[in-house]
This record gives sequence, structure tokens and C-alpha cells, in this order.
Amino acid sequence: MTLQQKLKRIGDALAVIPNMYHYYRPQLTPPFGAWAEDSEGDSFAADNRKREQVITGFVSYYTQTEYDPTLDRIQEILNGFDFPFGWRLESVQYEDDTALIHYEWTWSVV
Repeated sequence: MTLQQKLKRIGDALAVIPNMYHYYRPQLTPPFGAWAEDSEGDSFAADNRKREQVITGFVSYYTQTEYDPTLDRIQEILNGFDFPFGWRLESVQYEDDTALIHYEWTWSVV
């Protein structure tokens, strides 16, 4: 599977979350989210060629709702891929400036 195919599948899966965007956080009434690929992880090379490319990224979700049920839906999506995909809940923060709760998951895909 190519890099673009993997990213498209991640985006298509996350598109079921209302107001989920690729790359940017729009000025919307919450809740909303953003996801993006951001770098290459620990890839594998052999015989002067890249054999396995690992791409890392994040999913951010912003809400004003304590115990927002969408959090579980996002984690179900992250668990549902049928190709090598790992993730973790990286942080949960309350943003004083916006009065939003910001959840961030990091992920990697081979």
C-alpha cells in the first residue's frame, strides 16, 4: 500500500467525525477536530533502499463537553485499521484561552 493510500484511508475513516479536518483547526463552534501526518518515524532500509516507511501523525479533538462520547468513537476508528497502525492518547489539556478541552492522539503507520 502506498503512502497516499494509507493517508486516504485514515482520512476517510476519520471523516465520519463531524467537523474533522485535515491539517488545520478552523474557527468553528466546538466540537471539531484536525488530523495530519507530521513526520517519518523509524523506517527500515536495506540494500540502499527504503524497505518500510513509517509515517507519524496526530489527531486533535476540541470539545466543551466533559466525557464527550466522540472520544470513544475516535479511539474505535484508530483501533479499526486492517494495516499496521499504532496510536496512543498523548495528552488532554484544558485551554484557558478558548475554554476548550483538547485531546491529542499520536499515531504511526507502516
